[in-house]
Amino acid sequence: MADRSQSPLAAVRSGASRGRSALSRNRLRVVFLAVILLSAAAVASAAMSDDLSTASEEDVPDAPATENHTVVTESGRAGTITVYEPDGEVAYYNNTRTKYFDADPVEGDPMTIEYTATDTIHSEGPTCSDPPCALNVIERVDLEDENPEPEVIYERYDYKETAGEWHDSDRINETHVVVADIVADQVFIVNTETEVVEWLWDAQSDFPVEGGGPYPGDWAHINDVEYIDEGQHEGRIVASLRNQDQVVFLDREEGLVENWTLGSENDYDVQYEQHNPDYIPESQGGPAIVVADSENGRVQEFQREDGEWNRTWQWEDDRIQWPRDADRLPNGNTLIADSHGNRVIEVNESGDIVWEVGSTLPYEAERLETGPESEGGQSAAELGLESRTVDDSGGGGGSSGLFGFDPLGWAGDLLEDLLPHRIHNGLLFASPVWMGASEFAAVGIAILTGLAWLGMETRWKLRDAGVRFRLPVYRRGD
Repeated sequence: MADRSQSPLAAVRSGASRGRSALSRNRLRVVFLAVILLSAAAVASAAMSDDLSTASEEDVPDAPATENHTVVTESGRAGTITVYEPDGEVAYYNNTRTKYFDADPVEGDPMTIEYTATDTIHSEGPTCSDPPCALNVIERVDLEDENPEPEVIYERYDYKETAGEWHDSDRINETHVVVADIVADQVFIVNTETEVVEWLWDAQSDFPVEGGGPYPGDWAHINDVEYIDEGQHEGRIVASLRNQDQVVFLDREEGLVENWTLGSENDYDVQYEQHNPDYIPESQGGPAIVVADSENGRVQEFQREDGEWNRTWQWEDDRIQWPRDADRLPNGNTLIADSHGNRVIEVNESGDIVWEVGSTLPYEAERLETGPESEGGQSAAELGLESRTVDDSGGGGGSSGLFGFDPLGWAGDLLEDLLPHRIHNGLLFASPVWMGASEFAAVGIAILTGLAWLGMETRWKLRDAGVRFRLPVYRRGD
């Protein structure tokens, strides 16, 4: 019988091979661990360095000085309404409601504001049979009172909380308000004294339920209404159907006004799930519409010319992310609520930011003394505004850091480019305020590295146990 024992030289070679293999494995383990630790450090650094909070009045950051009072509402991480004095200090703060949305000064009394808000109801009771439900309110508060207390103007309990809010209302006169009803996919006018709904438009009367969002869950998502009180559309209503990517004009006798709709469903080059379109009348250089093009991450304006809507202005920088409000001010500047940019900004006619305050998830911003929305603001065509894009403002997350290159910034930009807009904004909406594209990239790198490490460890253990995996080989003709 042949001697199967290993020769001394072969044993040495085998031991050396195992030693090199163990050394290579340990080096890889060190690399894996280093990548995970560096990624964790980047996320931890972002968490510790970002102190932006609006959870209490003491936390709210002061704003730069400006000529007028500024109101900012938030819906998301914290529901707040904050009013800033012209010197930038906080004049009023309230967080008793779950979410705050549209806010406007009352005509003739800019220090009294009227706003929509929502409370989430978590317990079963006479007003909520299947929690969570929603209480939608229109409230008014006089800021000149010694202790301003909100007064409920109109309220309604609704059977659901998700897509169950009123994001906007607009005062028509002393007794009547038009409301954007996301719950029922309707626009209605209510007499707030009698609580009688006197007019109603149902989106299903003009739009197929096969389009838009999921029906009946969050189909049209009507997030904005505006009553037009002058010009050729006097008495009509502008409404924003977010999930249809359209802004429509409504006549109380005729319904949908044909040929005046801005945008069409899934035509994302025009607008993509817009918020808060503001109508500029002929007296101010219109007809024009300033709109927050939310999913496209820009603010833009369209002018009515020769029976069509033409884009005449747009603004963006390398930070703007999911803007949800834009108002043209009487001084020619534009006030923008940049929700996932975590800021409210004012840009001048040249496109430069001239005023900015931090906010965790702003929904609406108004300058109280200038009137509601873009009242008194002129159109971009009238002002001769020039557009500004990311290319104009410079940008890109990979240009800073060591040797002029920021790998996490570059990875964050890549992640933002690869992810669909709605998924990226959904992640930002559900995450802490300090989480941005770079932090998501760091988390992703850490997870992928951990999975790769786990895979290698599994492979090594199987190999040490003598388990091999081979691809099957077949003879031709089998």
